[in-house]
Amino acid sequence: MQQLSRLHPLPFDNVRPPERFTYPFHYRPHALCLSAWEALCADLRGYPEWQEELNRGKMLGVLVVEGGFLAAFSGTLGGRGSQPYFVPPVFDTYAADGYFKREEGEISKINARIATLQQSPGLCDVRKRLHSLRQKWEAHLTREQELLRLRKKQRDVLRANGMGDKEVLIHESQYDKASFRRLKQTAKQEIGRLEDELNHLESPLRELQGERARRSQALQQWLFDNYVFLNAQGEECSLRDLFAPNIPPAAAGECCAPKLLQYAYANGLRPLCMAEFWIGASPVGVVRHEGHYYPACQERCKPILDWMLRGLLVDPNPLLEDYGHVVSRLRIIYSDDALAVVDKPSGMLSVPGKENLPSVQSELLRLLPHADHVYVVHRLDMSTSGLMVFALTIEAQRTLQRAFEARNVVKRYRARLSRPVKAGQEGDISLPLCPDPTNRPRQMVHHEFGRSALTHYRTLENNDILLWPHTGRTHQLRVHLAHPEGLDNPILGDELYGLGGVRLHLHAECLEFDHPVSGCRMKFHCVSDFACPEDKETSI
Repeated sequence: MQQLSRLHPLPFDNVRPPERFTYPFHYRPHALCLSAWEALCADLRGYPEWQEELNRGKMLGVLVVEGGFLAAFSGTLGGRGSQPYFVPPVFDTYAADGYFKREEGEISKINARIATLQQSPGLCDVRKRLHSLRQKWEAHLTREQELLRLRKKQRDVLRANGMGDKEVLIHESQYDKASFRRLKQTAKQEIGRLEDELNHLESPLRELQGERARRSQALQQWLFDNYVFLNAQGEECSLRDLFAPNIPPAAAGECCAPKLLQYAYANGLRPLCMAEFWIGASPVGVVRHEGHYYPACQERCKPILDWMLRGLLVDPNPLLEDYGHVVSRLRIIYSDDALAVVDKPSGMLSVPGKENLPSVQSELLRLLPHADHVYVVHRLDMSTSGLMVFALTIEAQRTLQRAFEARNVVKRYRARLSRPVKAGQEGDISLPLCPDPTNRPRQMVHHEFGRSALTHYRTLENNDILLWPHTGRTHQLRVHLAHPEGLDNPILGDELYGLGGVRLHLHAECLEFDHPVSGCRMKFHCVSDFACPEDKETSI
């Protein structure tokens, strides 16, 4: 098939380009990006050789520039970092004649030699004999030690009853101890001789392992220095410097966004807007939905994109742009000398974060003159709204935290789902969760390493659902609803696990617990702003 240009046509008729470039960590795709995505999907049908891999799941990205659009894939496609139609990688480590590929081949040869040595008959025989000898001596010394204890106990009985010659008993004790020391010395010598033989045989193996470690580290540093990113001002910065003093995470720079911007800058193309979409099946454990757009990852992409976007007029972070208005919607539902219960608005931090913005905790210190301290008891995601309880004394905090740990606190959430759901369904979702190591703060389902998480649910009219979390894992409700093994129906407005939107439709509407001082049962109810108007009320 004839290779297509990497710049693809896109009609701009009746669509006004954005005035500012996309903020890549929180956005809704511009109409031009949606058109580019449709064109990309149509064009991909002309590449049947990629369909099987794409059907298994892949993140694709589009960058609209003056004159058309560019496309990219994350990682590799068809076993290569570069393919026709798509922009090339920032640095092609897979180039067959490149230094990285050659050095990687040499390291692979060392790995093969190490594997051969590790499986050599002579080495395996000595290891087996050493293991057997250690087991034999361990069992023998254990038996002798038990005999020594028994003989000592017999001597102690004789002494207690005034029987036996005192000097003879002392001599027997000394003889037993000396005999056991000689036996241990014999064991040490026999084992030592075999360990020396093994050490001699393993010497070439250790040398190869050391060489592998040195060459691998040198290759990694070479890669970090040669992985150079441009920005809109024409400046360059290496991967090593972007993540300094930390080591860059694996696959940093191989996502769609850096590839797209790098190609645009290198070829004098002016970026207008960008979006990343998922195509194909969802990976095991991680929530991805066909055709949904996703923000750039924080772990691998944020330092890179912060650099690459310099010189572009970029949209502000929508989560922070109207933050003052969000803070003004914070309501104190109840307070006394021991605690405070609030209705947190969506988009507000529960506790102080990196941005040094006002949080519920810091605002309570300002709004409650009688409170010297405000102590965190539990948290809600920034995007989640609803009821939270804070302690105003350390004693109240400890009591409330024990109540949460003992599951003596009842929490009920309301959510609105992305797709229609039949009212009246009820059940439990039990999926273990752990952080996604490559894309924090996202969580993933992992049946081996995840922590147990249990959610009870009941569906309502209007695509709403009531949720009772029996555990308090990060993003538990969001993952349980969106994951294919859960309800496979993301919460409306969930940009991490669904399609995104104006806000996350998840609200903590009920909270019930024992007062940490009086012991009285307290119940709070606060309806969300996406509930029916006639339902809107707050009660205690």
